[in-house]
Amino acid sequence: MGNRIIRITWVVFLLIPASSKAKSRQTDAALHIYLPREITIEGHIPNLGQVAIIRGSESLAAKAERVTLGRISAPGQKIIVDRSIVLSRLACSGIPGSKVTLAGAEKMTVTQQHQIIRGDEFVERALAFLKKNPSEASICQWNPIRVPKDLILPGEISKDVRYVLCPLRSGIRNQAKVRVTAFSGDKEIGSRDVAFRLGYNGRKLVAQVDIPPGAVISPENVKIEKMVSNYPEPANWAVPYGFIAKRRLPANTVIRPGMIGPVKPAVLLKRNQNVVIKVDRLGFLITAIGKAMQDGRVGEYIKVRNVDSQRIILAKVNEDGSVEPVL
Repeated sequence: MGNRIIRITWVVFLLIPASSKAKSRQTDAALHIYLPREITIEGHIPNLGQVAIIRGSESLAAKAERVTLGRISAPGQKIIVDRSIVLSRLACSGIPGSKVTLAGAEKMTVTQQHQIIRGDEFVERALAFLKKNPSEASICQWNPIRVPKDLILPGEISKDVRYVLCPLRSGIRNQAKVRVTAFSGDKEIGSRDVAFRLGYNGRKLVAQVDIPPGAVISPENVKIEKMVSNYPEPANWAVPYGFIAKRRLPANTVIRPGMIGPVKPAVLLKRNQNVVIKVDRLGFLITAIGKAMQDGRVGEYIKVRNVDSQRIILAKVNEDGSVEPVL
């Protein structure tokens, strides 16, 4: 009886280690893979060895590390890898899911290591360039029309990035464009064009009081105020003192060119008035009598009928009241 108990004990003892060893070998043959929630890689084709922590059989682990998980086609792009994709890619490489234990995140976001030069940095550099090199002294505002897209660069670039700026021709008078090109060493890494809408220092004429039609513009009824204009002030701009109002101008009205005009000279010739037609050329003076067919002021051109020939001609009114034919 005692010998039987001893034999049974030995059998149990021998079987337990054998079972444990078999389980240990099975555990060693399995892969334990930990997936982080987010990870950044250097290249554009992520593999499992770059993005996950792999433990287990050396041969299987080495094989699993080479399994690719897709492709990043553009800097800044993100790809999402979930557990089913990992298991599918492993299975395609000959590693069945039964040998894999996954831990960590259910989904993993993979991005490529990159550097961003933000669009507003291009705007700041272009703005500094325009302020240092204004096309006109009266420019006081540079308003960016839009912020360009960020420049996303793959991998890391050297910190000694330099910028070259040059003005671009703009077909619009009150706009300016600058191209900002970034270089790393001697290599161009990207560029952006930045457009600005310009504002100019200017002046405006404002009615201080109600100005009736025909009233003369003077310092007593108008004032000059500073303003920011969309276009530069004409070089020959002058305060139009002595002009007359073409219509009623209420107080605080900004006076535009079409609202006022120069004082017209008095009518020198009346319609149906007899006039002297005078031609003075090369020392020869020829005169004739004509009749004005319309009112005329000095310097104006009017129609005149020659009394002798009854021919109608176009003539310029002279200061002495005579007219000179247009030959």
